[in-house]
Amino acid sequence: MIEKLLFEMNTYAALSPATTEILKTIFQVKQFKKNEHILRAGEYAKYYYFICKGLLGYYKSNADGNIIYKMFFEENSFCASTAAIIEETPSTFNIIALEDVELIQYSAKAFRELVRTKHDLALFQIAYLEKNWVVKKEPLEIELKWESAKERYLELHKNQVLFKRLKQHHIASYLGVTPTQLSRIRKELKK
Repeated sequence: MIEKLLFEMNTYAALSPATTEILKTIFQVKQFKKNEHILRAGEYAKYYYFICKGLLGYYKSNADGNIIYKMFFEENSFCASTAAIIEETPSTFNIIALEDVELIQYSAKAFRELVRTKHDLALFQIAYLEKNWVVKKEPLEIELKWESAKERYLELHKNQVLFKRLKQHHIASYLGVTPTQLSRIRKELKK
């Protein structure tokens, strides 16, 4: 599993053998059962995660206790409450296992210290952030402001591997609609 993570990191930037060996010392393989929280809102985020198997949901609860999913993370994805790590504040998001999950967790503090001293790891971090926090995230933010729930449903539906793994209430929450509204969208699209 650690080799899978290292392979993924090397797709962003080539890591030296020395950096690779140091990274292996901070990686921990963990398993979580379906519906188990990896991180709860209000807790300090101490780890970055790499999903080897399973599906994670990244969500917030509103004042009424309704769950609003922001993102889903599949295999070979990195996940964390990044803003909380950077700001050293409690997370405002929850991370939950939507399926049984095997992942690699590594200390955010240790990793960030390595980024300061290992040029190749800093290049990985820059490339990762550019691709995932600028290139991927920007269109998602635009979709949330301008696209209807129906358009966002169609966009989510394009990723059939993910779509088939989600429960209807996950999809409704992600779209910001009720299950009844989701049923109407689905009926309308079947016409």
